[in-house]
Amino acid sequence: MKEVVEDGGGSAAVGDPDAALFRRCDAITDKIIGAAIEVHRSLGPGLLETAYEACLAKELADRGVAFARQLELPVNYKGIRVECGYRIDLLVEDLIVVELKSVEKTQPIHEAQLLTYLRLMDKPVGLLLNFNVSKLTDGIVRRANTKSSLRSPRPPR
Repeated sequence: MKEVVEDGGGSAAVGDPDAALFRRCDAITDKIIGAAIEVHRSLGPGLLETAYEACLAKELADRGVAFARQLELPVNYKGIRVECGYRIDLLVEDLIVVELKSVEKTQPIHEAQLLTYLRLMDKPVGLLLNFNVSKLTDGIVRRANTKSSLRSPRPPR
């Protein structure tokens, strides 16, 4: 799994107000990844993204994980909400944005898309899952939104 955490680390020190948020996000991403691995083991690579989304949704539901599918993502432009047709594949436990792909190779634009969704949704963590790989762990990217309002404010350095 390729993990990029933009704040210099994926964990918080004991007593850090973000520690509980990091632990919760880690636990949720573990559940998502476990469910995605189960879907990939059953289906293998080569299907359309929509098939993986439907099966991952079923797997998450079977595991009692709360999620929403295909959430509309408006853009706030100069204080005005503009509907642009963007949709989040999955929002899990109202914290983790999950973007699914079934492509030969993920590109920087896919990671940029995930980071943009994190910023627009003000969520702390996102997963990019590419199912078109032999081993799913090779198709996982985890990104953190260091500017999420869910995180405690940091003192200036």
